Formats: sequence, C-alpha cells, structure tokens
Amino acid sequence: MSERSSSKRRVAGSYAMSLMSITLVLFLLGAFAIFMMHARKLSNHVKENLGFEIVMNSDVKEANILRLQKELDAMPAVKSTEYITKEEAISRLSEDLGEDFLQWLGNEANPLLPSIDVRFHAAYANSDSIAVIESQLLENTDIKEVYYQKSLIDLINNNIRKIAIVLMIVSLALLFIAIALIRNTIRLSIYSKRFLVRSMQLVGATESFIRRPFLKQGVSQGFFGGLLADLFLVGILYWISKRVPDLILIQDMYVIGAILLAVIVLGMVLAWFSTRAALDKFLKADLDKLYN
Repeated sequence: MSERSSSKRRVAGSYAMSLMSITLVLFLLGAFAIFMMHARKLSNHVKENLGFEIVMNSDVKEANILRLQKELDAMPAVKSTEYITKEEAISRLSEDLGEDFLQWLGNEANPLLPSIDVRFHAAYANSDSIAVIESQLLENTDIKEVYYQKSLIDLINNNIRKIAIVLMIVSLALLFIAIALIRNTIRLSIYSKRFLVRSMQLVGATESFIRRPFLKQGVSQGFFGGLLADLFLVGILYWISKRVPDLILIQDMYVIGAILLAVIVLGMVLAWFSTRAALDKFLKADLDKLYN
C-alpha cells in the first residue's frame, strides 16, 4: 500500500514539475509577445504624431482652406487634420510664451498665417510618402509652404526599424528555446515511464493504444500550462496598468486576447508533438537502450 502511494506521489510530482516547466516557458513566450505588441503600438503612436504643417498664404479665403482640409481628410494616408486660424495661432503662441504676444505688435497686423496641421497613419509616416504628398500640395497656389522635420522622421523610422529587427531575432531565438525546453521536459517525463511502455508492448498493445493516454496527458499539460501562464500574464498586466495608467492608451485588448489564446494553443500543440516524438523513440528502442 505504501509502495503504491509512493508511486502515485512520484507520478504526481513528475506531472507537477513538467507542468510548471511548461507554464514558465509559455509565460516567457506570452510576455515577450505582449511586449512586442506594446512596442509596435508605441512605435505607431510615435509615428502618428509626426506630420507636417501646411502654411497658407495670408490672403486665402477660409472657404478654400476648409475645402483643402476636407480633401486632406479624404486621403488614405491622413489620420487627422486641424485647421488653425490666425487668432488661434496668436493664442497658442501667447500661451507658450506666457504673455500676450499682441502687445508687442502695437498697431501692426497679426503676422501669423493660417495653417493646417496634418497627422499621418503609421504606414505613411515616412519621408518618401510625405515627400510625395508635399509635392502634390505645393502645386496649390493657396499654400505658401509645407513644413516638417525630415531629419527627425528619418531618425525615428531608422531607430524603429533597427529595434524591430532585434525583436524579431530575439523572438525567433526564444521560440526555438521554448520548443527545445518543452520537448526535453516532456521527454524526461516519458523517460521515467519507459518500462511501462515496454510492458504494454509485451502484452500486445498497439502503438496507437499506447500513445493515446500519453498524448492525452501531454495535451492536458500544454492546456493547463498555457492557462496558468495566461493567469500570470493577466495578473502582471493588471499590476502594471495600476502603476502606469497611460499604458492603456497603447493597449489593444483584442490583440492581448489573441496572444493569450495563442499561448494555450501553442502549449497544446508543442506538447502533442513533443509527446509523440518522445514516445516514438521509446516505442522503437531496443531493450538494451531503455537502460541508458
């Protein structure tokens, strides 16, 4: 009786260790995927705050400016526009300077010109796309100039591109490590039961019959490992959001939900293939190799 209970404890302990190993690996994968999602959203947020200012001529009618703004809003590259009148420009300048700018002008007319601030979608926030739009706009005689910081846009896009390459390399390396760790964890778990596999073969059990309980257990480990990993991820996200409330601005709950689901599915798939590969090795192994 004591030997049977001791055997059950060993099996339970082996299952628990295997489950925790799978959970840790899936948690790291999920955490990195969520980090990449936030990095992408942050880069898009930065890009979409880059744009340019269209400065209009002083004698342009407001109706023409509003027509131009409407045309800009209809462009697929444009995310948003804001028409700034002369009066609003003076008000903003005075607010930035902390004093009334008009008092320094005396009887002079307002020297500031009306303008339209344009912000682009992230996919179009690069120098090449902006240069094409700029050349099209400058054909309009109502526009005096188009101003944007080309060097800043190039710098930000180059840095984002470098970071994306590094993250891609790290993600592939992490995925490879995760697959290897889960495979070795399950292989060690099945190794402890190799003599049970051989005993089942000796009594005439088919390979499919032998595989069935092991595959079922492997998939359950992958499922519960993914579920535990998701619980840890949700807990950490909740903890971070309480301390960094602005993080909600770049969070995409649909993407986070997809990542959490992918963690569970990936755990089940990797566990199934790893269990199948480990079992096939022992099913085809010679008796002498079972002792190695």
